[in-house]
Amino acid sequence: MEQTAEVKQDKLLTKKDIVKAFWRWTFFSHANYNYERLQATGVVHAFSPILKKLYGKDEAEMKAALERHMQFFNTEPSFGGPILSMTIAMEEERASGADINDQTINGLKTGLMGPLAGIGDTLWQGTLIPILLSFTLPFGAKGNIFMGPVLFFALHWIIMTVIAYFLWIQGYEQGKEGIQKMMAGGRLSYIMTFSQTLGAIVIGSLAANFVKIATPLSVHLSGKESLSIQTDVLDALVKGILPLGVTLLTYYLLKHKKYTPTKVLVIQIVGGAILAAFGLIVNSI
Repeated sequence: MEQTAEVKQDKLLTKKDIVKAFWRWTFFSHANYNYERLQATGVVHAFSPILKKLYGKDEAEMKAALERHMQFFNTEPSFGGPILSMTIAMEEERASGADINDQTINGLKTGLMGPLAGIGDTLWQGTLIPILLSFTLPFGAKGNIFMGPVLFFALHWIIMTVIAYFLWIQGYEQGKEGIQKMMAGGRLSYIMTFSQTLGAIVIGSLAANFVKIATPLSVHLSGKESLSIQTDVLDALVKGILPLGVTLLTYYLLKHKKYTPTKVLVIQIVGGAILAAFGLIVNSI
């Protein structure tokens, strides 16, 4: 009995092990991103020290663990991190003698990777990035490198790393039940709705302030009078209708036509150059 207890104690993980796995996942989750397994090799790289500590003395178990985590896996790295820290907790229990099979571990990963990726993409791309851009973009537009792109990168990295670390540790400590409780509660739905609305408002504000496009066209009336298409017609209908139209067209191409951002950017540059050459638009950026 004493010998068994010593074996189990030898297989318990320390917080240092968990934190080490976090940093390996943070920096290498997309290091070998590929079409066949997506982030699977990043998972194995993050888990390698953990698996060696748990199964290093059993070649068959070590091989099985590596094969288990080379299965297809894909999620948003920061908000999806708790999936992997929960998996680490399950591997630790399995190595200590708990009846946890491959299907249970892989089922946890595949079952949560989609929902948490959706949450992460919404809160990160749809909320955090627009908010950070709203107060760093004006500095960058004026040529201030430090208060523009440098500050944006620093704030983005710090905020996302803090969130990712907290969620990683919570995933390991609270396990599957804690994540399921969070996702089942009404508070998460409220947070998601609030974040999506806030992100849309901020993006709208950015478009209104930084999408500059107008038309110099005018229609000559009787005598010396003329009608400006921009000020007398378009602005009278909806203020900023041309920037709004460009923004909505960009959204349509990205969301519904599934164009890549690079393709949309090329269309905007070429289209803007052609329209400007014919004198149809001015002040386009």
